[in-house]
Amino acid sequence: MSTADDRPLDVADFARLMAPFEPFERAAIIAVAVSGGRDSLALALLTQEWAAQRGGRIVGLIVDHALRPESAEEAATTAALLGRHGCDAEILRWSGAKPRAGLQEAARVARYRLLREACRRRGILHLLVAHHADDQAETVAMRAARQSGPDGLAGMSAAVESPEMRLLRPLLGVSRSRLTATLLARGVPWIDDPSNADPRFERARLRAGHRPTPTADSGRPVREQRLAAAAVEVLEISPTGDVAIDRSAFVRLGRDQQARLLSRVVQAVGGGDHPPRRDRLDRAVGRLCGAVERGKSGSALDFTLSACRLLMRQVPQSRRLQWIVRPEHGRRNGRNGAQPLIPAAFFACGASLAPHLE
Repeated sequence: MSTADDRPLDVADFARLMAPFEPFERAAIIAVAVSGGRDSLALALLTQEWAAQRGGRIVGLIVDHALRPESAEEAATTAALLGRHGCDAEILRWSGAKPRAGLQEAARVARYRLLREACRRRGILHLLVAHHADDQAETVAMRAARQSGPDGLAGMSAAVESPEMRLLRPLLGVSRSRLTATLLARGVPWIDDPSNADPRFERARLRAGHRPTPTADSGRPVREQRLAAAAVEVLEISPTGDVAIDRSAFVRLGRDQQARLLSRVVQAVGGGDHPPRRDRLDRAVGRLCGAVERGKSGSALDFTLSACRLLMRQVPQSRRLQWIVRPEHGRRNGRNGAQPLIPAAFFACGASLAPHLE
């Protein structure tokens, strides 16, 4: 007898997972990142059925990292499998020299670059990736080990907004066992990537040791709504992209909101992949709230955090003090382009996203 943890997903289940991300365009073409593993294949087949019911279809985007001799054949096999299920597919190859150090991070950056470029070229607005509840728990565990700040410990985001597209993770509340059951019920084979068990990589070492249990965070939507309201009171954004933090209003916030708001600001302005580490963030919050000596030069208070420079300034013809946050060394939009300050990535859309936390 199936349990709630191992029963296969059907298209009705998947429709409920997709509902919080609506609306979608009519007859939508949805991109799905497909590795050939069980998680992404289950996502691709479910999305194809969901899209077909709405007059749309999917394109499976298969990234061949070219790190193993057999990767090209595996990518072709995956494309053929998708074709047999009525899905279009495109293979994206990571060409060029590969770094000796930081290989997984470099591969991740290359993968998302190739996926974004393919979506832009095809005019696709939505890209789905197959991270699930087990991945989420592992991500939180790894970030906790690195002393991540509050946004990092919130885990991966169900939706990431960027200027040209939306990246969606509809399976964050679904276990790997249910995705396995979904493919087994359909008789669909998958490819196991050997890097998932390679002890050189942090996630593989974590899986070999223990698997953390995902925990729900039903209060996150409320916190995000409060954070958005606090941002309106505390922040001013200039046409050049600088962000001004009203010092008095910032000091009146609770410590958790201070840390979350500053984390969000520096990641948006600096364009970093990850929020600041918790210890650095806490020190920065302390500096923003610290006593200001009258007559002291503002420049003596300046400091940097996560590719941003923070400068204390007095508003002209006013006694009001502001912290100005701008990219370090005059860089604009950081490495990754503009990032939303209070993004849907962090469930700012409200309680409708709660199913992704169950």
